[in-house]
Amino acid sequence: MTFSVSARPDSDSGSSIRQHLGERMNAFRIDRWQTEWKGRHIMRGLAPGRSSVRLISNDYLAIANHPEIVQAQIDALKATGDSVLMSGVFLHGDTPQSSLESRFAKWTGMHEAILSQSGYAANVGLLQSISGPGVPVYIDMHAHASLWEGIQSAGAEAHAWRHNDVAHLRRQLSAHGAGVVCVDSVYSTNGSVCRLREIIELARSMGCMVIVDESHSLGTHGPHGAGLVAQLGLTSQVDFITASLAKAFAGRAGLVLCPEGFSDYFWFTARPAIFSSCLLPHELAALSKTLDIIIRDDWRRAAVQKNADMVRQGLADLGYNVEASQSQIIALEAGLEYDTLRLREALEGQDIFGSVFCAPATPKKRSLVRMSINASLTVEDIEKLLHGCEVIRDQVGMWAWPSTRRRENGAKALVGLRSVSGL
Repeated sequence: MTFSVSARPDSDSGSSIRQHLGERMNAFRIDRWQTEWKGRHIMRGLAPGRSSVRLISNDYLAIANHPEIVQAQIDALKATGDSVLMSGVFLHGDTPQSSLESRFAKWTGMHEAILSQSGYAANVGLLQSISGPGVPVYIDMHAHASLWEGIQSAGAEAHAWRHNDVAHLRRQLSAHGAGVVCVDSVYSTNGSVCRLREIIELARSMGCMVIVDESHSLGTHGPHGAGLVAQLGLTSQVDFITASLAKAFAGRAGLVLCPEGFSDYFWFTARPAIFSSCLLPHELAALSKTLDIIIRDDWRRAAVQKNADMVRQGLADLGYNVEASQSQIIALEAGLEYDTLRLREALEGQDIFGSVFCAPATPKKRSLVRMSINASLTVEDIEKLLHGCEVIRDQVGMWAWPSTRRRENGAKALVGLRSVSGL
């Protein structure tokens, strides 16, 4: 099958553009779908059923359908007859949004908060507001795509450093000077945790501003879920915190936590904020009630951590390389995309459902199936997951995966080091 995009007969240039698009679409289908995936689709498989172990959702605290949140939305919809569809730049005075923003700021210990349409919009808008041509922005290679997009849309200079490699960041800073340092607190692909103390200390010593994306730690980490930055006592050392509220908050919004006086400037400089509509009353009501529950229910965070520890240890005992994970995100890295497709199909055959991550979300030869651990998993669910992963090891060639070999080589190197040192 090939794609074609019809052109108007009176437009030679239009024909050329449409031909180019058709070629790109065909390249995707031929190079990836037919060649790499061998005619099957890496993302499209079985649908989970009632008995399935579902590790797809970012609803880590298992509150998406919480009756209090549902009721808060219903009440807001019934009570509101004057919803305003307009950009947030027009909001002023005491509004439901400004009230909720104040709650977020107080909860996290930051001076001000800004609610936006998504975590993506928050990161893009923030970098547009604080950087630009000639401004160096230093970004961890594993940082979220929205931070990279923000750098590009601002016209700033992107300087990447190897994941969690503080020494490499230091060399980059020495070469290019003060700018903006961007990290995720918990990295969404493999669940690794940022070396926040060292990176923030280095950034501040070099005169840099610091952005920490807490999308995967806000709600799941810190005192009453206030995030990893708060947990580590680093709030006063960070300039900006951003987050997607489509993770632990199970909603559809973004958040920018910022210094005093910044929010008004942001509303007039961040294009996603200026040219997108503000949140609606029922969305604000849902987020406000969700914040109540996240602050109140510490047991949910404890359950997430306990479940993640059990799954991580069980998978490691089975020979899977899950060493990168230090959070509720655990990745099975098969490597090549076809091997990841086979892994996804094998897991689905065991009634286990995770999320496929492949290019451009990962390097092309480091694709994986991500497991998002949540508070609602039972002991039986975890036993079923681990049993299924044990059954499929040989079927999917786990012992030959590059990630497995890296783990084995690391273990051999450690044994050799201990032998040499006499430990």
